[in-house]
Amino acid sequence: MYTLDDIDRQILKILEEDAKSGAKSIAGQLGLTKTPVYERIKRLEKEGFIKGYKAVLDTAKIERSITVFSFVSLDAQKGSLMDEFLEDVSKFNEVTECYVVGGEFDFLLKVTVKNLDAYYHFAKTRIASLPNIGAVKSAFVLNEAKKSQHFPLL
Repeated sequence: MYTLDDIDRQILKILEEDAKSGAKSIAGQLGLTKTPVYERIKRLEKEGFIKGYKAVLDTAKIERSITVFSFVSLDAQKGSLMDEFLEDVSKFNEVTECYVVGGEFDFLLKVTVKNLDAYYHFAKTRIASLPNIGAVKSAFVLNEAKKSQHFPLL
């Protein structure tokens, strides 16, 4: 298994800030030459440290939306029922993130919808209609104080 060194971490940090940074630009920032940086990036991709490259959208400019965190508990926590829930939820475009959590609830969903009516419809027709749902509690985001996709590498 490949382990990251400091240069790999610096490359990942630069790419995380701007995925369009080229090997030449990264090499200049790190005081290296282009070829070894390019080879490191390819190795980081091959080894799975870099899963892909994405554009970060400003959803406020695209369409009005609200974000809701939905805490979901199941009636029974059997492995197959949890797997079934995860499979069902993965099909819902409104769910942008899903976490299996410990404590009072079994799952934490990050849901993005156009407005409160859309969330009500989503909760009623999608989540509440799934088998084995015990409870759903919702927290509505009023303001994003900090939103980051960055992993603390350094």
